[in-house]
Amino acid sequence: MNLSHCKQRQKLAVDVEAVCRLIAAIQLPSGEIPWSRGDKTDPWDHVESAMGLTVGGFYAQARQAYLWSRSMQRTDGSWYAAYRTGSPSDRTRETNLSAYIAVGVFHFWRVTGDRAFLALMWDTVRRAIEFALSLQRPGGEIYWAISPLGKVDPMALLTGCSSIYMSLRCALAIADELGHRQPGWKAAYTRLGHAIRHRPYAFNMTKSRFSMDWFYPVLCGAVTGADAHGRIQRQWKKFVVKGLGVRCVSDQPWVTIAETSELVLTLTAMGEREKAQIVFNWLTDHVFTDGSFWCGFTFPDMTRWPEEKIAWTNAVVLMAADALFDLTPAARLFSQDGWNGR
Repeated sequence: MNLSHCKQRQKLAVDVEAVCRLIAAIQLPSGEIPWSRGDKTDPWDHVESAMGLTVGGFYAQARQAYLWSRSMQRTDGSWYAAYRTGSPSDRTRETNLSAYIAVGVFHFWRVTGDRAFLALMWDTVRRAIEFALSLQRPGGEIYWAISPLGKVDPMALLTGCSSIYMSLRCALAIADELGHRQPGWKAAYTRLGHAIRHRPYAFNMTKSRFSMDWFYPVLCGAVTGADAHGRIQRQWKKFVVKGLGVRCVSDQPWVTIAETSELVLTLTAMGEREKAQIVFNWLTDHVFTDGSFWCGFTFPDMTRWPEEKIAWTNAVVLMAADALFDLTPAARLFSQDGWNGR
């Protein structure tokens, strides 16, 4: 770690090493990263945890996490929605959970420059994206899941589809780097972006109470410019508790560290770095004695809840710190300012 990065970390009021040690301690020998010790693993949060390890320089552990994903992928390109020590505990196959591997693999390559690993993971990424796109509708939206009984659930989620949009963005960048033309993916990406921007009625499972539905269309890069600024401003008071952070659900007095960190990522993606810094500073007091972050807390009583130390919550804090302080070459991963995957 060079001196400039060390100085940046001193400004963060975040113990990067301690946070990564927590995630690494939760990780199983197989590479699987549960939510917390003894808890379930889902494919999306597993990847998010690996991204946090990558930000902190724990490359071997992150690589092992991606290799676990590679080994657990089903023949149709999907993963089950949840596992416990490698055994499926929820056999639902969700499109956004599966597609997110593209974001993690691209992030790892941007940080490490390991092109051989990028090539090794290409088929895993390709099959995951093909699985997600197999449930895309002509209007662009993507159904969220196939049930354990093998039935397609005809529901499209705005947050889930926004996550898939970011996954496609990264998958296309990987394909470009490796010389694999994917015109079908580009067309699907365009249709999905159009649906997110212009067809809100297509997302027929209402989640407007959840803050992720508010900022994910901006975070993923589908909504940009004046539209992005307007979207964030309109619902700021609905979700943001000044001095504390972001509510998970608008009508509940529960602030979560993950949603607050993701808002920081969203604001930096929009170029609102000063506002992002203010929101990030609200997080820094909510830590355990080992330097890792709480999952969330209720207010005004400021009761920590839940008590578990959550791997993916801590990972997204590191990603927010990276976006603010340029800790790695992937700091601009979510940037809307001329992002071209390079």
